[in-house]
Amino acid sequence: MRSTSLSKTLFWKILRQLSSIAALVLLGGLLSATLVRLAPGFDADERQLDPSLNAESVRALHEAHAGEHNILGFYIGYLRGAMHGDLGISHALGQPVQSLLRERWPVTVRVAGIGLLLAWLMGMTLALTACLWRFPAYEVLGIMLSGAFLCIPAAVLALLSVILNAPGYLAIALIVFPKIYRYSRNLLAKAYALPHITAARARGVGEIRILAWHVVPLAGPQMIALAGVTISIALGASIPVESLCGLPGIGQLAWQAALSRDLPLLVNLTVLVTLVTLMANSAADVMNFAMNYSLKPREV
Repeated sequence: MRSTSLSKTLFWKILRQLSSIAALVLLGGLLSATLVRLAPGFDADERQLDPSLNAESVRALHEAHAGEHNILGFYIGYLRGAMHGDLGISHALGQPVQSLLRERWPVTVRVAGIGLLLAWLMGMTLALTACLWRFPAYEVLGIMLSGAFLCIPAAVLALLSVILNAPGYLAIALIVFPKIYRYSRNLLAKAYALPHITAARARGVGEIRILAWHVVPLAGPQMIALAGVTISIALGASIPVESLCGLPGIGQLAWQAALSRDLPLLVNLTVLVTLVTLMANSAADVMNFAMNYSLKPREV
């Protein structure tokens, strides 16, 4: 009976999340198109400066952007095409947006994914050892290390990776690491300071058992939420890292599209990033809801 109630409640929870995601993705794409349309120099096209172009070629370039002046009409046409698998043509690269995304997303998934895993490994290792060992000097070292990387801009870390010939995912790991360490360190310290954990230590309960049975259930929901947030941070960090390191991924594509004010490409990238971010946060929310529901005491 309880499992049936959980399944039903979880179904409606997921349905509400999906409806919210769909509405926010549509709104995000429209806002992105509006901001690009209102940006200074929207109508400028560097190809018009080519002296070898005749009047007909210049007129053709103007007509290529004519349909983008009415932003609502452009967005409705974009949605109609997207429903049939047509995401438009990139003005800057002259290629279908769908093929560009298909070619470049594996690079971003690999770079951002490895960087995210390294960041979690470094952050959680440092946070756990600081809570277990409780050496003041070690804790100060962790605070100074995370604070130093927190103060360094993402572009500077990307440049350092180029200078040192380090992989791009290492720069992403160093960008995300301070957020994970500081948040998880506070959560674990708060959990370890609870009276029942102090009593368990006094009775000789091992640290591994305390961590598995007392600390993780308390800090787990917040850690899951943090995981969803760090995915968004890693995606944002991939833009300067891929652009400066010369990695042909989604981040570099977004930078090129922003410089050239490529409206079809920017709208699709905004929709993609918004979708991934909302899916990650919604998945964390649903997991936390399922955990809290399963741990709720049964009614008599």
